[in-house]
Amino acid sequence: MIKQIKSSEIKNFLINNKNVELLDVRTQDEWNNVGKPDGEKLGLKTHFITIVRSPEPSTNKDFIEEVKKVIDINKELLVMCKAGGRSMMASQLLSQENITCINISDGFEGNGENAGWKNEGLPSK
Repeated sequence: MIKQIKSSEIKNFLINNKNVELLDVRTQDEWNNVGKPDGEKLGLKTHFITIVRSPEPSTNKDFIEEVKKVIDINKELLVMCKAGGRSMMASQLLSQENITCINISDGFEGNGENAGWKNEGLPSK
């Protein structure tokens, strides 16, 4: 079971959890046009690696390998996308590789129920 966290809970979560990195799985266009989380301002090493929305796990073999190259596998990984769907898929794939993931359920832009990273006023660039 993948843990879920809302953007509104992240600052409090980080008070007691220092062993965490951030992974944004959106596309280059999304990063360029909408913005990027600036996790470093919260003490989070931040990675930007795109996942492909596909029901076929082998489609994202390169994604998994790329993530494994750059993250510290001894840390928990906060995973985000636009609204929580792709990041959940990424979290499920990565958890199969024994990487502990927490899905940011409202993503960078919000999901209709919750505001999302950007709208919560969390650091962005």
